[in-house]
Amino acid sequence: MNGGFVEIIADVVYELDSDGKRLAPIKYTDYTQKQVRSMYTSASELRSKWSDAEQRRQIVFLLMQKGITIEQLAEATKKYEADPFDLLCHVAYNAPIRTRKERAEKLRINKKDFFGRFGEEARQILNQMLDKYIEFGTEQLTDTNILKVPPISLHGNLMEISELFGGPAALRNSLGELQALLYCD
Repeated sequence: MNGGFVEIIADVVYELDSDGKRLAPIKYTDYTQKQVRSMYTSASELRSKWSDAEQRRQIVFLLMQKGITIEQLAEATKKYEADPFDLLCHVAYNAPIRTRKERAEKLRINKKDFFGRFGEEARQILNQMLDKYIEFGTEQLTDTNILKVPPISLHGNLMEISELFGGPAALRNSLGELQALLYCD
């Protein structure tokens, strides 16, 4: 603004009042809380849907239709490192908030049996996938193009990597299970 300083001091949305005649201001976080609670009665109900990649995409899409994005919610709460699920639960149900790093580390520590089912190289790939999730978010766990990017691509091409897991279907199942375990608690 021509050398001036601009900052957002409040995130507000406007809803029609109960009569449907006047617009009433409501804080973005309060609006989000109301919308998420109308969709899911509890954090555990939301978790049961969120752990599945396709259902997670559907939740994000439905929220976007209501004018809610994870990015805007992170901005409104100043919780940029939070896992999107934890951010939604924090706003909607006053749940404790976890970062993506905390969630990934908890998975690595508490689900050693999952990682133990795989050979060393496949475990490295799973851990590298978690590192990508920590840095960039949940989309990294569903996009198979991530397997074509270093350091994961250093393990081979897509077919070679899938063979480390027992084939393409086993790789997809393993990545799906990784996501489900990430949100199991």
